[in-house]
Amino acid sequence: MSDAENPTEPMEPIAQDDADFEPVSVFGDDDGAMDLRPGADNCYKCSVCDTSCPVAEVDDDFPGPKFQGPEQWRLKRKEDIDIDDSIMSCSNCMRCDDACPSEVPLSQMHNTARGAYVDEQMSKLSLKYIRNRILANYRTSAWFASKLPRVANAVMNFGPARWVMEKTLGVTAEREFPAFATETFQEWWRKRGGADASRQNARAARVRRGEPVDADKKVAYFHGCYSNFNTPEVGKALVRVYESFGYEIVAPEQRCSGTPMFANGMLDDAERAAEVNVSSFSDLIAEGYDAVASCTSCSMALRQEYPELFDIDGIEDLAENTSESLEYLRIHEDLEAELAEASADEGAFAYHAPCHARSQGVDRQAIELFRDLDGVKIEDVGDSCSGISGTYGWKDEKYDNSMEIAEEMFEHMHGAEGDTGMTECPTCAMQMEHGTGYEIKHPLEVLEAALC
Repeated sequence: MSDAENPTEPMEPIAQDDADFEPVSVFGDDDGAMDLRPGADNCYKCSVCDTSCPVAEVDDDFPGPKFQGPEQWRLKRKEDIDIDDSIMSCSNCMRCDDACPSEVPLSQMHNTARGAYVDEQMSKLSLKYIRNRILANYRTSAWFASKLPRVANAVMNFGPARWVMEKTLGVTAEREFPAFATETFQEWWRKRGGADASRQNARAARVRRGEPVDADKKVAYFHGCYSNFNTPEVGKALVRVYESFGYEIVAPEQRCSGTPMFANGMLDDAERAAEVNVSSFSDLIAEGYDAVASCTSCSMALRQEYPELFDIDGIEDLAENTSESLEYLRIHEDLEAELAEASADEGAFAYHAPCHARSQGVDRQAIELFRDLDGVKIEDVGDSCSGISGTYGWKDEKYDNSMEIAEEMFEHMHGAEGDTGMTECPTCAMQMEHGTGYEIKHPLEVLEAALC
């Protein structure tokens, strides 16, 4: 068998003379800056991305990441053809990025193509477009719901109302809507005293720890929509844990990270949100702050998708100075030593690593951190996708696929000791709870129980 038939090493892209290279805009980028030719040329059709795709595994009609990315990109360059509507079946889990041996920017291609499909081919009066826009802009509906959270919780989970939403908009009635908190994280933060109170708490902690009172330990917290409106206990845990290590916290103005907008092709909405986030956080980074996010999808958006898709002043600074919250502490503090002297009567956890944690290389951190913590038993439930992928599993036509993708995770969770789950991703937590009935916790909550 020839080397061409049995490739074992990534093939180098064909060299191109700079004088002959002209940027090509395939998916409607007016200024030509979005040139994906080098990435497309890196694809040598090994199909590893297709075999890693959870959607392709359960949906025979989905052509897979290779077609959605480099193959469709090449076709679009050569012919004036429509983008295949199967691009809307990509869940944006980004496992294909992680699997590709030659670093083809598959998710960037998918996001760009999906945005072009929505802009140019999808009817803005269709029920699917309206449904997708509502799901993509979760922060807007959550903001309204947070004004009367108890009423919203009752109405959203009223059986006939869920049936109507399924029949009219295609939002599955199989899922219960997550409860809105009676007090958002931002409301709690302001009542607590905001940045001034955090500064005082952090400095007191430095004195206890024998560190300089004026140590440069400052972080800007990107709490995202879900920790603000639905699970403020995660944000509170982050604040208390970080302050215990002497970090001064700020929680600046912010919008949605854009993750559900990317998945639904709403790139204009995502860019408007990104402009606020980049402006707010890049100013703080210039003052010596680092950015941290407690949701792995949010940190992924800020670190990877923003600089791939948008040209905004300060975007590279934000990307380079953003970390997932547990990752940041493991880099800057000796968490293992702290936990060696600690205990937490929390019991056994079935841990699921979100796909977006794998994309950032932080999928093992909770297992490594808590495996020796007294009072905690943690078990990895495998590398399968949870199947919900943000808004994907909320769509009536995708619900069955979502649950089929998650079968392996559910099986491993049921086989693990204990009946509590753990994950960093709020939508993965929804799926875990939906499929098992288990209570789900964020690693920060376990860390808080052990150290604070």
